[in-house]
Amino acid sequence: MRSPLLNKLSLTCGRRLPVSWLVLCFTSVLVLIAVFGSSFPKSFDYVTVTPVPEIYSNYRRLKEQAAVDYFQLRTVSSGAGRQGELGLCGKERENYVPCYNVTANVLLGFKDGEEFDRHCEVSSQGKFCLVRPPKDYKIPLRWPAGRDVIWTGNVKITKDQFLSSGSITKRLMLLEENQIAFHSQDGLIFDGVKDYSRQIAEMMGLGSDSEFFQAGVRTVLDIGCGFGSFGAHLVSLKLMALCVAAYEATGSQVQIALERGLPAMIGDFISRQLPYPSLSFDMVHCAQCGIVWDKKEGMFLVEFDRLLKPGGFFVITSPISKPPGHATSLKKRSMLTPLAQFTEKICWSLIAQQDETFIWQKTADAHCYSSLKKNEVPLSKEGYDAPYYQTLMPCIIGASSKRWIPIQNKSSSPDLSSVELEVHGVSPEDFFEDLQVWKLTLKNYWSLLTPLIFSDHPKRPGDEDPLPPFNMVRNVMDMNAHYGGLNAAFLEEMKSVWVMNVVPVRARNTLPLILDRGFPGVYHDWCEPFPTYP
Repeated sequence: MRSPLLNKLSLTCGRRLPVSWLVLCFTSVLVLIAVFGSSFPKSFDYVTVTPVPEIYSNYRRLKEQAAVDYFQLRTVSSGAGRQGELGLCGKERENYVPCYNVTANVLLGFKDGEEFDRHCEVSSQGKFCLVRPPKDYKIPLRWPAGRDVIWTGNVKITKDQFLSSGSITKRLMLLEENQIAFHSQDGLIFDGVKDYSRQIAEMMGLGSDSEFFQAGVRTVLDIGCGFGSFGAHLVSLKLMALCVAAYEATGSQVQIALERGLPAMIGDFISRQLPYPSLSFDMVHCAQCGIVWDKKEGMFLVEFDRLLKPGGFFVITSPISKPPGHATSLKKRSMLTPLAQFTEKICWSLIAQQDETFIWQKTADAHCYSSLKKNEVPLSKEGYDAPYYQTLMPCIIGASSKRWIPIQNKSSSPDLSSVELEVHGVSPEDFFEDLQVWKLTLKNYWSLLTPLIFSDHPKRPGDEDPLPPFNMVRNVMDMNAHYGGLNAAFLEEMKSVWVMNVVPVRARNTLPLILDRGFPGVYHDWCEPFPTYP
């Protein structure tokens, strides 16, 4: 009996053909497949199959998968032509931050402050090496103890720099033999920051700073944050406060804020925009941040306007006051005059002034921009949704964005409504599925973060071993954050972790969604170094 294949061939080529013709027909088909298959492009090489995430609950399988991932990463990181292991950098690179080389920038003609800016395009291509920790480095104290006490050996600040500093925040710190304490025993430091926060709340018409949420304030961009004491207090109020300060070779605000376990990154806008989308923050705070407001025709304020959401607040605290007629008082008045004049041109209103603190509010009325004079501050047309160190623009964004929603009307939950998700082009099903996947993944991650694997005699955790403490880890960088699902999973599991959600510039632009959830996030090109300290 002939096989079914021969029966089909006989039906195709004719029932009365001899067997030799059937064999010839079959051979011809194979030849045609080979010829045409070689002439077509390799389509399958370009088909991307999205793997379904497989969550391993079994420790052994998880360990095996982790080993496979490790060797794959090691192969990629070693490079095709690189031989051997990477060596350690010299001691001079303990606090090295790529893309910030003031000397090289000056030689290339950068000036007017731009020599202190980020210039990855002029960074020297030195040898690759691993940055070593400082000689006296110690593992930071766990949160929340590490918020108030850090080891001096972990940061680049000397005793002389500390004592000679004129910053209020620095003078409030207590320097001990090998520690810097930000929270004195008598509570004076804490009370000073708390009083300042309460003052801002009262100037906004609130009963106390615990009502910031009710005013729509969840995310705060703290420009020139000192060493994070104000941000630390806001974090205690369940707000997201992101510290952004310029690069400093020593005594860095960002380095110390990170050491305290607070969200922070290097950034300034001397000539280029910060790497955040428009309408990102509910409040911008600037205490003694040293900005000269009448430079560059108000473009610094235009950048703040771009970052603020409708109805958001701009809080500025000027230098310590002096008696009337004193040079400092006159300097303060001359500094604030252009600020007050320009805010009227961009639909901001001064809502309160007390002592040295001023609060402006960005308009929540979209019609305000249509009444602006055309010859003053122009409205932009496009290009504000994905800024990655673009040149500062002299125009404001107006109210054309779909995300133009006053902060007082936005949900206070990180779980966005279906209407809010529609604004971002995300379906509720995808959003929910992303969270569920990350909740399961986090449970597997956390089961491995046991102190046993960091001890002198590491071993595989068993069922009888205690679970890792909630404060085992303080900060996590999600290099491809997507919807911020990992961040949301940490919150649901009540872990004392903040996540730096990074959205690659070549990936889908989901950073506006992440920031609208109240999470910290930033654009970044992973072909360049991340703007932070080792």
